[in-house]
Amino acid sequence: MTAGRIALFDLDGTIAEARKSATPEMVEFLQRLRKVVKVGIVSGSDLKKVQEQFGTNSHELCDYMFVENGVVAYKDGEIIGSQSISVHLGEEKLKRLVNFVLRYFADLDIPIKRGTFIEYRTGMLNFSPIGRNCSYDERLTFNKYDQEHGVRKKFVEALESNFADYGLQFSIGGQISVDCFPKGWDKTFCLQFLGAFPEIHFFGDKTGPGGNDHEIYEDPRTIGHTVVNPDDTVRQLESLFTIPPQ
Repeated sequence: MTAGRIALFDLDGTIAEARKSATPEMVEFLQRLRKVVKVGIVSGSDLKKVQEQFGTNSHELCDYMFVENGVVAYKDGEIIGSQSISVHLGEEKLKRLVNFVLRYFADLDIPIKRGTFIEYRTGMLNFSPIGRNCSYDERLTFNKYDQEHGVRKKFVEALESNFADYGLQFSIGGQISVDCFPKGWDKTFCLQFLGAFPEIHFFGDKTGPGGNDHEIYEDPRTIGHTVVNPDDTVRQLESLFTIPPQ
């Protein structure tokens, strides 16, 4: 293994298709990669969703696991850090924010609405105009509609306007939602646990401004790589590292 290097990955769109499980081929590939460099995952999702996509033994498949942007952090399967957005904000501010989002979604006219419009996580809130209970096909339909009509972009603008004094960041993540977390609690949050690595490669698909990979991609502590899908991730890794064969 090359000392001092780690490859850090977004999950959705990078090592797995959005909300789908990583393929056995990708899991096997990452195990071969671990013979060359340390491997970590940083996702906006909570641990349960990461395990649904990457396996209940996720901690055995990578060296570092950062869920909710690293606000909840694991090394070798052991928790090494955790923060709470409810403690950070306080209940009154949290209640005002939740009430605003529910009213906004109630008045929002989009083709499909399902359930679970707000998901409370340890270090963030996740807002979904269509609702996280939508099917995979409905997810794709909404994502296409959103690209044409800017539903989430307008929602973020409303949040930024109404909660400018809350010290919050709102990032468009995945296909159907917006992540809400205290400023500084984006994916760069995980880098505090990786100070021992002089070379940190980050791979993500939402690296443009407003995407939830943007801050860590642009951070001077990382070498950022934009990917378009898991196959592209593999191609880029093969060009960067000498990975042993199966």
